Amino acid sequence: MNVLLIDIGNTRIKWARFDGKRVGRQHAAVHSGWGGEDYARRVIGSGRALDRILVVSVAGARADRSLRLAARRARAPAPEFVVSQRSAGGVTSGYLEPWRLGVDRFVAVIGAYHLAKEKAVCVVGVGTAMTIDLVDAKGVHRGGAIIPAPTLMVESLLSNTDGIRRRAQGGGGDGAKILFGRSTRAALVQGSRYAAAALIDRAVAEARALVPGRAPLVMLTGGGAPSVQPLVRSKCVSVPDLVLRGLAALCAEPAHSSPAA
Repeated sequence: MNVLLIDIGNTRIKWARFDGKRVGRQHAAVHSGWGGEDYARRVIGSGRALDRILVVSVAGARADRSLRLAARRARAPAPEFVVSQRSAGGVTSGYLEPWRLGVDRFVAVIGAYHLAKEKAVCVVGVGTAMTIDLVDAKGVHRGGAIIPAPTLMVESLLSNTDGIRRRAQGGGGDGAKILFGRSTRAALVQGSRYAAAALIDRAVAEARALVPGRAPLVMLTGGGAPSVQPLVRSKCVSVPDLVLRGLAALCAEPAHSSPAA
């Protein structure tokens, strides 16, 4: 088995090969401005050796079309775009309307469920937004929460508050080691990081009432995870390629979407 796993986010694309047993080294890049040739050259490579291309994409129709074009150019299998559904990969969605759960979140939960091996997990993705999803030991997704991630919190305040924006310019970096920054910039950065970490710990506390046994493990993923992880008091681990691991778990199942152009 030679499967190309691809995770296309709003800003970055991540990819790795899967041989049926293990996920290879993750690659990542900013995909803004990419066309079919970029996907073909940088991600797909020699497509003839591939058996499948399995994709999670939240980047929109243009990126999806470019990837399909790239696959045709490389004579690779047509990309299969995973969609959120009621049940897949051992996980049952807790959303009232399963299709409304972001596919990146759904597949990350699948990856976490398989890695946790019958333990409850709070799956935290820190990208543009920060998402928290709870999956119990039986693979039942109990729902989730969404807030702006720390970077977006800071950008929102800088864009919508004239006084804070003016005071955050110039000196005073974000190198504070505690909550209380000694410049406006440091106060913004630390406040956003601590707010994100506090919500994660609150989520774990509330999850204990929903799932039996020990407190759920926190599984962090996404580009912003390293800035938040040191502040989380609950037991947590970082899994940068969590969505790709979820895709690998789905490889045992039939095609998940039509590869139509």
